[in-house]
Amino acid sequence: MSKNNIEARKAYVADVVETINNSASAVLVDYRGINVEQDTAMRKALREAGVTYRVIKNSALSRAFEQTGNTGYDEYFQGPTAAAFGSNEDPLAPCRILTEYAGKTPIGIKCGVVDGKKYDENGVKALASIPEKPVLIAQLLGMLTNPVRSLAVALSEIAKKQSA
Repeated sequence: MSKNNIEARKAYVADVVETINNSASAVLVDYRGINVEQDTAMRKALREAGVTYRVIKNSALSRAFEQTGNTGYDEYFQGPTAAAFGSNEDPLAPCRILTEYAGKTPIGIKCGVVDGKKYDENGVKALASIPEKPVLIAQLLGMLTNPVRSLAVALSEIAKKQSA
């Protein structure tokens, strides 16, 4: 193996390490069987959600995961592997989008990492069911304002009865 080849491999792994370090989440998938049309649509949906999607050599992905402190993933570095990296703004976007596409294409979810915690395929699918941040905020606001609204209605009814 030439010195240039070794340096190129180290640079490739360093690039993957940087991507992992700059991401809030990663979801690994087996992309076998997906056709060009499905792949294009999936990549577009991922890009629009701010997710970085890359096909990465298993050996480089394994080294990068080890270098970033993510150990115990060796069983997932078999067969063709692509990784989707989520941003800090919406770390669950790769989970939601890839779970959606896994239901309508042949891709298979291998595993995921969100905030340093390892999730298997079922865990990634469970994370995918969590609504997006704006929806969660709206739900929280609704829950917080509901008791106040109920209190206001009750006080209004009491005031009406006392004035009658």
